[in-house]
Amino acid sequence: MSSVCEGDIGKSSWPELVGARGEVAEATIERENPRVNAIVVVEGRDMVITDVQCDRVWVWVNSKGVVVRTPGIG
Repeated sequence: MSSVCEGDIGKSSWPELVGARGEVAEATIERENPRVNAIVVVEGRDMVITDVQCDRVWVWVNSKGVVVRTPGIG
C-alpha cells in the first residue's frame, strides 16, 4: 500500500484470497471494505492504469480466473 493511502481506510490487503476465484475475491473485498471498488483483471491480457487510488483494488487473476497476486489498495 502506498503512503498516499494512510489513515482510516479499513482493511487494505487480502493475502488470503490468493488462489480463490476472482469473483469471490471481488465480493469478499467489497464486503470487508465498502470504501473500495474491487476490479478483476486478467494477468497478461488486461491493461490497467498505474495511478494510485485509495478506493480501488486490482484483483489479478490468471486465464482460469484464479487470483494470482495479493489484492491490495492502490
